[in-house]
Amino acid sequence: MPRWKALSGALFRVLAVWLVSSLTLLVLAGLLPDFRLQAPGGDSLSRTALTAALGAGAFGLLSALVWPLLVRALLLVPALVLGLLVFFLNGSLLLLALDLIPAGHGQAAPETAVIVAAAMSAASSATSAFLAVRNDEAYHRRLVRLAGRRRGRRSGRSRGPATPGTLFLQLDGVGHDLLSAAVRGDRPLMPTVARWTGASHRLTPWRTDWSSQTGASQLALLHGSNEDLPAFRWYEKDTRTVVVSNRPSSAAELQRRAIARTGDGGLLAYDGASRGNLFSGGADQVALVMSVAARRGKHNRSRAGYFAYFSDPANATRTAVSFVAEVVREIAQSLRTRFRRELPRVKRGGLYPVIRAFATVVERDVVVAAVVGDLLAGRTAIYADLVAYDEVAHHSGPAHPDALKVLRSLDRAVALIARAARHAPRPYRIVLLSDHGQSHGPTFLERYGLSLGDLVRAGCGLPVPRRAGRTPSGAEARAAARAALHRPEEAAPGEAVAVGATSAESTSGEDAPGEAVAAEAAARPPERTPPDPGAAHPLVLASGNLGLVSFPDVPGRITREELDRRHPALLPTLANHPGIGFLLVRSALHGPVVLGPAGAEHHLRTGRLIGADPLAPFGDGAAEAVRRTDRFPHAADLMVNSACDPDTGAVHAFEEQIGSHGGLGGAQSHPFLLWPVELTPPAPDGAPLTGAEQVHRVLRRWLAEAEGPQLPLRSAADELRPGAPPPEGFPPPDPAARDDSR
Repeated sequence: MPRWKALSGALFRVLAVWLVSSLTLLVLAGLLPDFRLQAPGGDSLSRTALTAALGAGAFGLLSALVWPLLVRALLLVPALVLGLLVFFLNGSLLLLALDLIPAGHGQAAPETAVIVAAAMSAASSATSAFLAVRNDEAYHRRLVRLAGRRRGRRSGRSRGPATPGTLFLQLDGVGHDLLSAAVRGDRPLMPTVARWTGASHRLTPWRTDWSSQTGASQLALLHGSNEDLPAFRWYEKDTRTVVVSNRPSSAAELQRRAIARTGDGGLLAYDGASRGNLFSGGADQVALVMSVAARRGKHNRSRAGYFAYFSDPANATRTAVSFVAEVVREIAQSLRTRFRRELPRVKRGGLYPVIRAFATVVERDVVVAAVVGDLLAGRTAIYADLVAYDEVAHHSGPAHPDALKVLRSLDRAVALIARAARHAPRPYRIVLLSDHGQSHGPTFLERYGLSLGDLVRAGCGLPVPRRAGRTPSGAEARAAARAALHRPEEAAPGEAVAVGATSAESTSGEDAPGEAVAAEAAARPPERTPPDPGAAHPLVLASGNLGLVSFPDVPGRITREELDRRHPALLPTLANHPGIGFLLVRSALHGPVVLGPAGAEHHLRTGRLIGADPLAPFGDGAAEAVRRTDRFPHAADLMVNSACDPDTGAVHAFEEQIGSHGGLGGAQSHPFLLWPVELTPPAPDGAPLTGAEQVHRVLRRWLAEAEGPQLPLRSAADELRPGAPPPEGFPPPDPAARDDSR
């Protein structure tokens, strides 16, 4: 494009934004009683219009010059508080702009100035966005200017390295089959990804471990090991702690353990960036990373992404407006499902609309902006997680239209990132992947009228409460929002439970049917005996359709024989319930045993089967996945997996989620890799990829193919070295309580 044409286009855009801002001031001056652009005695129309133009110009200049300095002075303010503070600071800038108008014609009350400033920012932002959408050249020029400034700060180099960088972009919760359907047809749901599939990229499925959730998958993907991570949340007897994967202190401890096992910092330890993840991967550049969110002081850069994004008032306004629109959208969609009497359905009130908007708007915008910055800075390895679909699918359903609309927005985010990569100082290979899928189905509580905790208590001969408390789901967005607000960590279900008490996982507060329902569900369980007064009362936790039952006062894993002595009806009650697919228990005589309905057993040590194999409905690899988890030192006394319909893949979550993941069954165990054709195939021999640890080795191989050094950073390894103390708030292990039976 000729230079004169580019300059004229830029001038046109500036004048268009200025004109819209001036008109916005005129309209607001006519509508708001505490805001005027005229002298007390009145002014001519032309004089008023000139005052509006001067005010809009002064406000625009102040926003461009003063606002970035104000944000830098407020870096210690919590991220979401900063987002709200944007409006008050904009109002102050408007008051200053009005004072700069000659003859004092402009005047506004402070509270009115906030409204006027927000409206002006929204109007100018909308105008700029409209012009950028209509003019691709303007959008490209902005990216080129950003890239030029970034390159100018990188040691004076005009160009980046010739070796390609790699971006791993995780679409949280998007399964292989769902993505395959989203890229098919003449009008695919995800057009950008559809253009890649079969052309520049290849789609490959992989299978998760038994624990099909972000904590287990992402820890292995980034750090190479998810050993001893049996679920999303679990109880550790040696530390007497409930570990929750997305809690900052727990995430820091899990990362420390993984680095101690592997001996290196992680996938991103060389010139890497981690954005929106549970774990850092050893990256020096982090933003919205849960494992470092609990740190205080200069070493915590997890919230830096918020400040970088909100330093632009137009970004803050655009995100704030989108945030409110998303809250309204969720409320409308929730009401629609209720009016239509759609089933299955879970309650979506309370704070959920705000949490959804945080995941689908704030996190998405901040992560995408951070990734674009990383690309333009030429970083070697970037790993980012977009959690929007996973959050919505938990409450709407994996294939519900509400969740599928989120896929469209994710596709636009992928397109934006891909366009930014074209202007990076080095070539980039973009790998799309997911950490797990989601399986649909009514919750266990909705389908059978009682929670897993109620069923366990009834099987133990304990009273079942008539009304149980509700606990939140394990969605990642809730913990991320709390971390952004500097709020204390949320107590996990059952964390405060002492021996002699019990915890039900996510329950609805409806009347629990009690022992009679449990007995009726079991196929003629043995005659019950009075419970042993010294027996441990159960602690029940849920991770999607995987339930964990622990007896806190029993050191190590309680055996099947001990359970039969203490609670003779418990195992038959669980195994024969129609909502339970199988359960894992340790036998003193036979080792790990999988129990199923009608007396079915699968002895994992010898492969012996009694009756039908209870693992058969869960596909190939189920036995090995369960066998691996049984070896974990912190595996629960009982590991309970819900039933799965082999035809539809439907499961029953033990939490309030109609789209769930965390166990075996259905689409949740089948995520995807979408990789560029210039990379070597994930499995050259065509063997299926099984487990996130194997996928980690594939990702490492792809990084090595760029011919860059792949040694972990020394500082990352030293920070979480073997033998280092656990993070603050995480108790040290109690050697006396450790399970030495293995």
